[in-house]
Amino acid sequence: MMLFLNEFIPRGEVTGLVVSPTKSPLVMDNKRQSEQAAGVPDSGLPDSARLAINHCNLPAAILGGLTFQRHPVPLELDGIRAFHVALFRTLAPLDQHPARAQAFRDYMSAHFLLDHLDEAGFVSGRARKKRANANYLRLARGWSFDSNGREGAVLKRWVESRFGLLARHHAGPLQGPGSEAYRRYLAEGTRGLYATNALEAQLDLLYTYCQYELRLAQPQETHLTLFRGINRIDEHEILATLGGGRYRVLFNNLNSFTSNRERADEFGDYILRVEVPLPKIFLFNQLLPGMLKGEDEYLVIGGLYEVAISPI
Repeated sequence: MMLFLNEFIPRGEVTGLVVSPTKSPLVMDNKRQSEQAAGVPDSGLPDSARLAINHCNLPAAILGGLTFQRHPVPLELDGIRAFHVALFRTLAPLDQHPARAQAFRDYMSAHFLLDHLDEAGFVSGRARKKRANANYLRLARGWSFDSNGREGAVLKRWVESRFGLLARHHAGPLQGPGSEAYRRYLAEGTRGLYATNALEAQLDLLYTYCQYELRLAQPQETHLTLFRGINRIDEHEILATLGGGRYRVLFNNLNSFTSNRERADEFGDYILRVEVPLPKIFLFNQLLPGMLKGEDEYLVIGGLYEVAISPI
């Protein structure tokens, strides 16, 4: 199923995002205090949904909880901006998104030798050449066609490693790291990474570039309003019912959303609406046009969210 984000619109020469107003920290804190007084369960991420370590500037216990949804701050993967400083120096003077997107593609091709696989160490053998072609673009397209396939397993494992959020679902519930379903998921993700060309490093840079573009397009905004069509409310892990159609939901560690509410109507009898912090956007269709199948599709890093669910 798919989750989606607000559409890009022209803002002079730079494309921007339409976002909903963000509530003030005082309003959100008062809301949290009243809910705690009423006996609503704590807003922290369950221990069973996270790892003890990750590779970014905040631990999973923080970035995966409701406090982060209410008061997000930038997420930085360890060392990526510093290591790829040449890319961001190239992007800085470019004032149009298409030019920056092309510069990013060119940098990825040059840095990871995507157009010169022999130079990257992939010499003879048809199978090795095929695995080497498993690059960041193919992963995104593979997710669009089947998020429960090999590409989906690779992406979910990347989220686990970088953000410390455990996958909850892959071709069925995973039932925790000790389960047979989880071991099958790990095996599929491992096969997807085997004999590839620094695939996780490609994803690191893709996420970092996505965040660069989001901050450039909307420097004053913190959230995007996204939608998802569902058939049953219990399709998701609901940790608390807050009343008035509001729920606390534990999402899979990577999810598809849409910015188009009408599009979400096509996928179920209920509409799930969520305010997604910008730092939890992994990528979106118009970041690199044609990368994802759906026009309004966005991939969102999971964790615990407060959502509104209503019938169509």
